[in-house]
Amino acid sequence: MAGAIASGAVSASGVMEAALEAAAARGFGAICRLEPGMGRAGALGPLSGPFAGVPFLGKDLGSGAAGLSPVAGSAALARRRVDQGADSDLFARFRAAGLVPLGLTTVPEFGLALTSDPCVNPWDGALSSGGSSGGAAAAVAAGIVAIAHATDAAGSIRVPAACCGLVGLKPSRGAVPMGPDQGNWLMGLASELVLARSVRDVVTAFDAVAEDGAGGRGFAAGRVGVMVPEGCDAVQAEGARAVARLAEGLGLAVEERAFPAVMAARAGVVARRVLTASLAEWMGFLGVSGEELTPIAAAVLEEGRAMGAADLFAASREMAVLTAEWEGWMAGVDAVISPVLARGVPEVGAFDMTARDVAAHFAQMGKVAPGAALANAAGYPALVIPLAGGGIPVGVQIAGRVGCDRALLALGARLAAALPPVAYPFDIAGHP
Repeated sequence: MAGAIASGAVSASGVMEAALEAAAARGFGAICRLEPGMGRAGALGPLSGPFAGVPFLGKDLGSGAAGLSPVAGSAALARRRVDQGADSDLFARFRAAGLVPLGLTTVPEFGLALTSDPCVNPWDGALSSGGSSGGAAAAVAAGIVAIAHATDAAGSIRVPAACCGLVGLKPSRGAVPMGPDQGNWLMGLASELVLARSVRDVVTAFDAVAEDGAGGRGFAAGRVGVMVPEGCDAVQAEGARAVARLAEGLGLAVEERAFPAVMAARAGVVARRVLTASLAEWMGFLGVSGEELTPIAAAVLEEGRAMGAADLFAASREMAVLTAEWEGWMAGVDAVISPVLARGVPEVGAFDMTARDVAAHFAQMGKVAPGAALANAAGYPALVIPLAGGGIPVGVQIAGRVGCDRALLALGARLAAALPPVAYPFDIAGHP
């Protein structure tokens, strides 16, 4: 699309109008805030960079853009919103790459679910688009935009990618800026980047926003592992093994590995502690009470407020330990392939935000996407690519050691190039 704009085949303004029309005609609940004036003004330029003139949606959680501050899907925060006057570091880099923001995508309140109701999946309206970057995934799968901002604190890039047949990378800890507005408020648990339809676009986005030298640790790409968590159905397991066989066909050695269930369980504890403590501090800073939140968010808030400093410090220490243990677990392989979802795409409404059982809520997230939080707690990069078949493609994760983002993306590009193309339910608006 950027190439077509640069060549004059289409105009940035024409593409923006097409995106705005698509947002109105095929919304799927993907967008929670649309700013047509901002999009149209941005499309008038000046524009430069690899994505020059391409419409872009921010996520309503994470780093913000000037005039477009996220409120994390929370009515309480929306009532207090004062839009920021300047881009975060991340959005300044997105904008320098030529992306033109026009709104924000739907998230579950504070990202506390792996669905993003009322957003639905463009492939099947009875199914969710995933969470917490579900609105971003729906917008890209619906062709409203070709690329959208996403964040991942416990699978929130990778689950929506798997739900909607997209490509998404959770970068290594620290590879992508999270300030100054984010202030690294999740202790390094979260990472931010994009969802798109190609590895090429994710690579280009990473190149545009990553810190100098980030993700440059290499590997030989000579041996990969494949692992299937307990509880995965045959379709998800076969998807991972099919990609592993493809890797073998490309000349890589493949070995079966047992899923590190104990490490994954510890990572789930870390994620829960960090997320609950973060919400307690955040709402305390803003003066938000539990009565203003959904019941599950209020219960998470209460748990965070009751947490002792020693427990939070233990979570911080555990993150460092898990990073080292993952490095050791990866000995002998350069990357490891696994399913993202245990039993396919969850239905709309699969997560009850009116419940108050925090343990059950977090356990359900672990059942939907087993082990997803391990990449966050240990800080390593994890890439999802879609395996096309009948219906929604199967999302397959390829993970590597901390700092191997670029090598992982290169491997993902090789594998994706050998996979059948995905026939999305909608063309990208404005694409010639």
